[in-house]
Amino acid sequence: MVSKQEAAAAVRAAKGALGISWAQLAEAVGRPVAWTTSALLGQQPMSEAEADAAANLLDLDAEVTAALRLQPTRGALDDVVPTDPTIYRFYEIVQVYGPTLKELVHEEFGDGIMSAINFRFDVQRVPDPAGDRVVVTLDGKFLPYQW
Repeated sequence: MVSKQEAAAAVRAAKGALGISWAQLAEAVGRPVAWTTSALLGQQPMSEAEADAAANLLDLDAEVTAALRLQPTRGALDDVVPTDPTIYRFYEIVQVYGPTLKELVHEEFGDGIMSAINFRFDVQRVPDPAGDRVVVTLDGKFLPYQW
């Protein structure tokens, strides 16, 4: 049996070898690009149809396809503090702006949290004369604390 991590490695290898984008995979799977990428990296379970669509485009075998359908163990970072520069910047953003985000969420919504289960996100490139901007949108349902 192929693990979710091994399946993710197979997906990355096939994607690179075939020159296929995450957007093309999302179109084939019929889901948003952020969700599809997360699923193919092992963080979401795919339906049989979704796994088959991705596997057909990437020419993956039945064992990898089956692994894509497994329930994941969520959380992909091996270290508490990430060392990859791109991932570390998000960690840094939370370190610097986390208390501000918490204050603003509580002021606007009250005592509660933003769901990471009922959640979606998007990444866009926005042209700017000073250099293109990375725009990340995090969109989670508000969940009030209930005592």
